[in-house]
Amino acid sequence: MSASDTLLSAVPSSPSSGIRTLARFGFAAKGVVYLLIGLLALLAATGQRGGQTADKKQAVQTLQDLPGGPVLLGLIAFGLLGYIVWRFTQATLDTENKGSDAKGLGRRIGYAASGLLYASLAWYAAQLAWKGSADSSSNGQQTLTATILSWPAGEWIIMAVGLAIIGTGLYQIYRAYSGKFHKHVNASGLPANQQNIVYRTGQVGYTARGIVMGIIGYFFVQAGRQSSAQAVGTTDEAFDLLATMGPGVLAVVALGLMAYGVYMLVQARYPVLRI
Repeated sequence: MSASDTLLSAVPSSPSSGIRTLARFGFAAKGVVYLLIGLLALLAATGQRGGQTADKKQAVQTLQDLPGGPVLLGLIAFGLLGYIVWRFTQATLDTENKGSDAKGLGRRIGYAASGLLYASLAWYAAQLAWKGSADSSSNGQQTLTATILSWPAGEWIIMAVGLAIIGTGLYQIYRAYSGKFHKHVNASGLPANQQNIVYRTGQVGYTARGIVMGIIGYFFVQAGRQSSAQAVGTTDEAFDLLATMGPGVLAVVALGLMAYGVYMLVQARYPVLRI
């Protein structure tokens, strides 16, 4: 039975099983998004698509041109909604046992923030599925940055945000090489000959994701230093920066993000959900 068959055949019999099903849909949707982002960046690195990379929204938009595009987009929107629900469940019910001290609350707020980051993408996919069009511009991020820059000490706030994003990126790389990322996959359910492959795939994926997040954080730091909202950037701009280092560099990171997408699909099939 495939991962999609397993997910679609799961019938919730309690609130907990319903949340587990939503979480698994969420991991699968997130995996598909990262696979698309990585694939489009890889095509750009090899001279396809006119060298144009894509951010998350542009990657999701490519599903529109596939057979059954609206259905696929609807599934992505539903899956991302499930991911948001799961992240808020982790935050509110403390499923990871982080506690209520300052450090624990910080981690739990981080779970909620992680879910919220996908809210606009879920809404975008839903609009594409329902209406066939949606605003894919990144002006919202620049507008928000410009607003914060107009506040007293706004430049310092934006730089602090950038440093936090860089720190998160470095933490992703730390998780990759410490093996901490793997605790969320029930590796015992995997065939023995696949366990090491999945582990290495996760390492590569988390490393690539950390690199991209670090670059995005760098953009925020520069926006604060220059007091310019135009300096902020998304995954698309991060790829553009990598491309200036050579198509080989972009291709390696693109393959890494595809590896992260594959790992998310494995997590959807063999999750560790503490609820």
